[in-house]
Amino acid sequence: MNPLIDKIVIASDHAGYDLKESVITYLLQEGYEVEDFGPKNSDSVDYPDYGVSVAKAILEAKANRGILICGTGIGMSIVVNRFPGIRGTLCSDLYTAKLCREHNDSNILIMGGRVVGKGLAHEIVKTWLTTSFEGGRHTKRIEKIEQIDEIIKRMTETVKIRGDV
Repeated sequence: MNPLIDKIVIASDHAGYDLKESVITYLLQEGYEVEDFGPKNSDSVDYPDYGVSVAKAILEAKANRGILICGTGIGMSIVVNRFPGIRGTLCSDLYTAKLCREHNDSNILIMGGRVVGKGLAHEIVKTWLTTSFEGGRHTKRIEKIEQIDEIIKRMTETVKIRGDV
């Protein structure tokens, strides 16, 4: 367990439900505090709703890290990376799980329930949660991403002011 992580929020769609339940069990066994944002069963749901809820929880500092699971992980990736301040990373191997933390300071892990088996998913989660951001030369790159986030925020505000949305 990583003592620097206070809370993990997790959600899925119907295609990721079974893997989500397995990951929750794993996280609880490892001693993490977990909040499940749903769904509560494998009935068909719309993944954007669940991706937004996890992204908002991270941005509002209700949790340190988030985990999302859909069929391939692609849909959830598209959704959460629209939010400035979110660095959601789709991982299906340990190397990516490690580097997305070391180099990119990922705050949301995304996996495909139809892509990753339970055993590998647990190892990916463990690697992702226990790997720290390296800083150094990567800090400048994260700062550039944050500058892009600010540009996007200003562009969005301008559109709202003009009444286009």
